[in-house]
Amino acid sequence: MTKTWSKLKEIIKKDPRYSLQAYQFVFEALDYTTNMLGKNQHKTTDQDRHVTGRQLLEGIRQYASKQFGFMALTVFEEWGINQDADFGNIVFNLVENGLMGKTGTDSRDDFKNIYDLKKVFDEEFKFDGSYDIRLSLNALGIKKR
Repeated sequence: MTKTWSKLKEIIKKDPRYSLQAYQFVFEALDYTTNMLGKNQHKTTDQDRHVTGRQLLEGIRQYASKQFGFMALTVFEEWGINQDADFGNIVFNLVENGLMGKTGTDSRDDFKNIYDLKKVFDEEFKFDGSYDIRLSLNALGIKKR
């Protein structure tokens, strides 16, 4: 068993609010965010690699939309994530166990009240436009009267 896996199991044992998948997603979203911002994870200084809580939340929003589409909110709820502050709790659980870094000015509060998950993901996937229901009905073999 790797060190990272052992530490993640310890985190989940101490704080069972979030699933293992939530932690994995945050790692992936951090990678997505650093790439999106043109930052290099292999740089030697923290400042060259650092992303703010707000930047990470935006990366999480974009990455979740790409990965899960309109199911993102459902996936998050299944993992124990119900608000933006939950991502801060996950990040700081990782920081406190040596799996992520932080600067002296970073705090859990950086992840609070940035956006409402329900609003962001409901609005993001509102089905607007001129969709013709007859296409679906025809595909299902249902004749519209």
